[in-house]
Amino acid sequence: MADMEKITINLTPVDLGRIDLLVEEGYYQNRSDFIRAAIRRELDGQEQALAARISRFDPWHAGVLRLSRQDLEEFARGSAKRDLYGLGSLIIEADVPPSLVEWVFGRVRWYGTIEASPQVKSVLSRKAD
Repeated sequence: MADMEKITINLTPVDLGRIDLLVEEGYYQNRSDFIRAAIRRELDGQEQALAARISRFDPWHAGVLRLSRQDLEEFARGSAKRDLYGLGSLIIEADVPPSLVEWVFGRVRWYGTIEASPQVKSVLSRKAD
């Protein structure tokens, strides 16, 4: 199974009971299975809105993006700052100095999770547009 992020949600006892009833009847394996299916249905229903929003960003990354020090040093050889837009998991390896991230990236907008040092996360948050 793909990497999962754990979240907490608040439900009324009635809604939770309704979910449990569907699980007991065999419609879903467990509560999490129901919630994931409900979220996917909602996201599928909002596909046009998501596509419209994504089209405003160029380039756009989706999924897992892992950036090493070597990757960023190669980007730094270019003459212009790069914008970083995407969703999913952004992983910037631990040996990447914040100054390199500062140098390479212009605007940053990442939806999902970011795994990086606190200093690199701070630089990224300052670059959020």
